[in-house]
Amino acid sequence: MIKDIPVLKVADLAFAVVPRLVFEEDHEYFWDTYLLNLKNEPIFSVIVNSSGYGEVAGEQRRTTTLRYFWDQIAPMTAVKVEPVEKAVFSLANEYWVSFSLHNHLYDKQYVFVPGSLDEIHFSEIPLLNRKGVMIR
Repeated sequence: MIKDIPVLKVADLAFAVVPRLVFEEDHEYFWDTYLLNLKNEPIFSVIVNSSGYGEVAGEQRRTTTLRYFWDQIAPMTAVKVEPVEKAVFSLANEYWVSFSLHNHLYDKQYVFVPGSLDEIHFSEIPLLNRKGVMIR
């Protein structure tokens, strides 16, 4: 029965988009995305799907969907997922995360909408000790 299925909320997991530092390659064109495991325990079988979508010059656009996998992400760890080109900041950048913890499967969607990566939205990103935009 539906009432017997537990509703499990994702907690202590975040996605961050961070500008590259001036000494990093292609810092003028790319930022980096990170998945942050803020839990005090590892997560397992982690899958991330990333894609972008929206309107550019009156036309609907969609980027390729990319998929990433990690067997395990240690507690209190940030892993670099992918570079994101500044040219796609006008699109919504979506990340779906699925993982296993305590024999349960969790998933959550993180969406960086157009305009959300502006510097006025920057905050200090835990584990990275850098400024960027984070969604919990």
